[in-house]
This record gives sequence, structure tokens and C-alpha cells, in this order.
Amino acid sequence: MSQKMTVQKRSGVRENIDLDKLHRVITWAAEGLNNVSVSQVELRSHIQFYDGIKTEDIHETIIKSAADLISEETPDYQFLAARLAVFHLRKKAYGTFIPPTFSKHLYKMIEIGKYDSHLLKDYTDNELDVLNDYIDHNRDLHFSYAAVKQLEGKYLVQNRVTGEIYESAQFLYISVAACLFAKYPKNTRMDYIKRFYDAISLFKISLPTPIMSGVRTPTRQFSSCVLIECDDNLNSINATASAIVRYVSQRAGIGINVGRIRALGSSIRGGEAFHTGCIPFYKYFQTAVKCCSQGGVRGGAATLFYPLWHREVENLLVLKNNRGVEENRVRHMDYGVQINKLLYTRLIKGGNISLFSPSDVPGLFDAFFADQDEFERLYALYEQDKSIKRETVKAIDLFSLMMQERASTGRIYIQNVDHCNTHSPFDAKLAPIRQSNLCLEIALPTKPLQNVEDDQGEIALCTLSALNLGAITSLNELEDLADLTLRALDSLLDYQDYPLPAARNASMNRRTLGVGVINYAYYLAKNGVRYSDGSANALTHRTFEAMQYYLLKASVNLAKEKGPCPLFNETNYAKGILPIDTYKRTLDEICNEPLHYDWETLRKDILKHGLRNSTLSSLMPSETSSQISNATNGIEPPRGYVSVKASKDGILKQVVPEFEKYKNQYELLWSIDSNEGYLQLVGIMQKFVDQAISANTNYDPSKQLNGKIPMKLLLKDLLTAYKLGLKTLYYHNTRDGAQDTQTDQIQEEDDCAGGACKI
Repeated sequence: MSQKMTVQKRSGVRENIDLDKLHRVITWAAEGLNNVSVSQVELRSHIQFYDGIKTEDIHETIIKSAADLISEETPDYQFLAARLAVFHLRKKAYGTFIPPTFSKHLYKMIEIGKYDSHLLKDYTDNELDVLNDYIDHNRDLHFSYAAVKQLEGKYLVQNRVTGEIYESAQFLYISVAACLFAKYPKNTRMDYIKRFYDAISLFKISLPTPIMSGVRTPTRQFSSCVLIECDDNLNSINATASAIVRYVSQRAGIGINVGRIRALGSSIRGGEAFHTGCIPFYKYFQTAVKCCSQGGVRGGAATLFYPLWHREVENLLVLKNNRGVEENRVRHMDYGVQINKLLYTRLIKGGNISLFSPSDVPGLFDAFFADQDEFERLYALYEQDKSIKRETVKAIDLFSLMMQERASTGRIYIQNVDHCNTHSPFDAKLAPIRQSNLCLEIALPTKPLQNVEDDQGEIALCTLSALNLGAITSLNELEDLADLTLRALDSLLDYQDYPLPAARNASMNRRTLGVGVINYAYYLAKNGVRYSDGSANALTHRTFEAMQYYLLKASVNLAKEKGPCPLFNETNYAKGILPIDTYKRTLDEICNEPLHYDWETLRKDILKHGLRNSTLSSLMPSETSSQISNATNGIEPPRGYVSVKASKDGILKQVVPEFEKYKNQYELLWSIDSNEGYLQLVGIMQKFVDQAISANTNYDPSKQLNGKIPMKLLLKDLLTAYKLGLKTLYYHNTRDGAQDTQTDQIQEEDDCAGGACKI
């Protein structure tokens, strides 16, 4: 390349390209990495340069040239590309690679309205100097390329119109920590801030999108999940739509219980009119969900929940498919179908299912969640009453339709409402679980809104985080991480704003949290066990026992300091009932691992002191937040050793952790022949997890006769999940036949009635 080729600086001035300077930057980025070639990156970059190229385009070209070299054979290019991206990002944010002091950064960010002004009011200059000295900006150099691009695209404070970036990652982490512990006593808060900063910046604790992108900014709504229940009247329907808009605009994913809405043709006002049915109101909610883009962080999304016995169910099950016309389809939301033991029993015994409008069968909808014996009594009673309008379908036909739509769309989800209430932190008589959330890992009480300012309704919020199993060397480490996580999230409940009274009251009274895990696949690989063969069952039992035990212990300690949550009396914990008392005993047949912790002393402590938080655990997908930690997502097996994610910044490649060391231990998704082993592991997790789990089912047609997934297999897996006590099922993934032995596309956050089965 000619040395006379010029570059256009940010100021507009042109000067000759300094190839030596670029060489020094790439050499710096390559330091300590294996099997990376500075000259190869330079060669791939230089051939794309042209006279008058902008400085920014030079940086982007070098970064992309390094990122394109990421592969199984050369995984460290993901760190070379990341360091180059960090260099470029800091130059954009600060004009130099060296960040300013924390104090100077805060003053600027508050002055331009990007940070919350309380940070300067709550902390002295001396405290800010102490935190500045504690920040380790070199931790930026531990990110993978995918992590840096996700940070830049979703989490760092920026002007999304102009593309200006205002901060780098370590300022994000220390600011989040300072916000969440600001109200702690001055003699302890600096210690908590430092420890929490270390935990999140060293990837031991993973924070979800709303917290990463929002805490430290003037926008104070950080709950990942919002559950809204709709009643069967226009006031409630309008209030639900209004609540959806409020929360979608503030980054939350929405779960909506629409099961009370009466069926098409039902009587209104004593026969004055016929009801238009569910679909027009579902369309109304879809419009509310899609009206906001959530500030460019992620698009609005919602899952609607209804019971399998709803009289319109055959029309509702097909709402997402590509057949039909716009008038009878509502394709831009997902759906959760609610099932219980009676309905499964009808399937197993080859019986029929009666479909009712909830408005015609008083008490049935509420009993479906709160009291299974009462539901069975009422259901039988209404089936015998010939005056009640109903449809009768064969159970096998209805379940087959549901599973066909689940298979074809990937997004007809399952909620086992009896498991959600019998194996629950809540007393089902006082606080029944009537729905889940967008990703099917939340199980919290709700009450319908009658108007948007209704303080008697209950909008459930859940604030999430995750522990990185791949970053621990001993289960004992979970004790401190559980304590830090709970303290931070519990503080966030008081720190955030609540647009609606129904949400504030529920949050303050129940103080619900959901701590999950990331990097489970890596955790299994480095422990030499697998998803498919039962070898991971005992380890999984020990791990999730430890996690739930330490979360409960941490919440007891918080209750001692700050008091229990006001509605602790509505939990089963208040009666001394723990998850180890109510799990599905079928699990004992697949895992005989004993309990390793002192649950009886914990039980006594809970009865004496209460819990600060009604719920503590849930296992979420953690798709993008896992990437920040260079971790495998949630509890899922990776689809390839190199995952490929399409983003607005192009293709992002991420290699599984320590691939070269544990290549032979990783079990890839499509190498697993059945869902059986995975479902067993999820059942073991569910034994301890007090909310629900985002668990997927996966199918490779090429492994089946005629290349088709048999309905018998789909129903078998559905019944297996129920038998093992799973509360929910999330995506149905079908392999598309692509050659993905090395790479595969990964999904965005934020895809048997033979009588032998026993429930």
C-alpha cells in the first residue's frame, strides 16, 4: 500500500495513513493471545483501505478483519477483535483510550442529563475518589467480541439517534453498584459496592438488559418481567392495554392473562348483544405491545395466556400460523396454553375435553388455578349440565392441534397451572398463580385491573439476575454471590419507579425476585458430565440445592435487618413449607442424590424471622446477557462450538468457553438424540427453583423416519415434562437442516395417548 494514501480525521483534516501506529495498536491487542496473527489482520484490513478513508472506518475495518477470523481453530481472535473494539469505543466516548476519573465522568454525564443526579448527592468527592481508585479498566480487555458489540448496541448509555457513546463498561458496572447500594449505611456501603462491582465486572453475576441499560440513568424501571391479568369487561380490557403501553415503553417484557375473556357468541348484558370473542381484543393488545420500541434497546413483546378448555381454543391455537387471513390471525405475539392434570388424564385415557366460555361456568376459571379438587368437581358438574353451551372434542385431537401449532411456529408455550400452584412459594388459596411471563420462567400472583389507577388490582413484577456457574470453583462461593445478588435486587425494588399503583403495591408487598443461572453447558463440560445420559443429574441436584438454600438464607438475613415482606403470610414459606416438601416425587426415580444442607434449621429461621422476598429463583433464557459474560446461555446446550448471531452490527461469532480444553466434553444441541435427559435435568432444577424455568424442546427431523417428527413423540415429551414436575415449556426448536457442525444461528432473546404414561 502506498504510504501516500490519506485518512480523514474526525476534525475533517486529511493526513497520511500511519501504518506503524495501526501496527502498534493491533500488536497491543494481540498480546498474550494464542494463534493470532497481527500480519494477517493487517493484510485483510489494508486491502480495504482507500484514499480519504475516515479514521472511524479504518478502525471498523480492522475490527471486522479480526472478527472474521474467529473460528474453532483460532478462537482467540474473539479477544483480539474485542480489544480493538474497546480501543475504538473509548476513543469515541472520551477522545482518548484512557478514561477520565470517575468523578469527572459523573459530573459530565449528570450535566448532559444521561446519569441520575442522585449519584453526586449521595456520595462525597472522597468516596468517588475511592471508587475511582478501585475501578479496573483493564477488565474491559476480558470481553469477547460479541460481548463488546452487545454492550455497544444495547447497554452503554448513548444517543441512539446520533450514535454517540458516552461511557465504557467499567463505568457502567461501578455506577450500577453505586446506585443499588446508595442507601446502605455509610460504614458498609463502600464494601458492598466494591464486592458487587467485582462480582459483575468479573462475570460472576450476570445482570439483565433493563438493569444493565437503565440503572444510573434518569429512567427508573428495571423489572424484566411484567405480568398483567385482564378481566372480562371493557374497563379492565382498556386498563390492561394502557398498562401494556406503560411498561413496554420502559423495556419490560409482558405476560398477559386473557383467559377470563368470554368466548365468541356469548351473551352480553343479559342477552342484549353477542360477544365478539377473544380475537378482536387480542389484536387490541398486540397494537399496544408493538406501539413502542423500548428506546431502541429491544422491541416490545408479549405472551398471552389462556386455558386449553376455553371454548374458542381451536381458533386461538392457530393465531400464529401462516395460513388464514389477517382477520383471524394475531401473529405478532406468542401464546401460553394452560393445562392441568384433569386435561392430561383425558388425553391419556383417550377421553374427550369439554370447552366452555369462562363466563358460562362460574368459579371454574378461579378453581383451575387455586384448587384442583374443586376444579375437577365443577368441571364434571358443568359437563353434566346440558343447558350450558359447550364444544366437545377428542382430547387427542385437541392436544395434537396444540402440539402441531407449537411445532410449526415454535412459540406456542405450555403452562402446567397445577404444578405452578402445588409446588409454589405461594398459598394457592390466598395468592394463586394464574399466568407466567414473556419467557415462561415467572410464576407470580396477579389480580385483574379494573382501571389504570386501580390499587386493588395486582400487576406482578419480577426483577432478575443470574449466577455464572462457569465462574465458580466451589458451591460454597454461591453463598456470598447469593447474598450480594439479593441485596442488590432488593434495593432496586425501592430504587425504581412504578408507573401504576397496582405494580407498586404488589412489588412492595411481595418483593419478588428471580435469580437464575448462566453458563450451565460450560459448567457441565468442565465437570465431565453430559445432558443426555443422566451423568449430570447428581451434580445438578447438588448445585441447585445449594443455590436455593443460599438464596433463602440470604433472604432470611435481609428479613432480620429490614423485616419480612408485608405479604409473607400469603406464602407457603410462612407455614414452614419449603420447595423440598412439594416437588414431584417422580424425580426420586431418576436422581437419588441426598440433601446436603441444613434445611431444618433454615425452616425454623424462616418461621421465626420470615423472608424479605416472596420468591427468589427462576431460570431465564439469558440470551444477550450471557454473551456479555462470554458464557453459554442459560441452561441450554450450545448449537455449535462457535455460535453465530445476526445483529444490527453484522454477524457476531462467539466461541464456547475454554473450547480447546473442553472440546470433547461439550455436548452440542443437535448431537443430543432425545429430550429425555434434558427434561430430567430441568425437573431436578425445578425441585428447588421456586418460580419456573425457561425450558425448550428440540427436534431434528433428519433423525426421524421420513424426516418428520411424529406426533407421538411430541406428546410423549409433553407428558414427560409434566410427569417430572415442570411448570412451563418455552420454545419448540426444530433443526432446519443447515450444515451447522461448526456454527449455527442462535435465537434472539431479549424459537402418546397410548395409556402407558402415568402423571
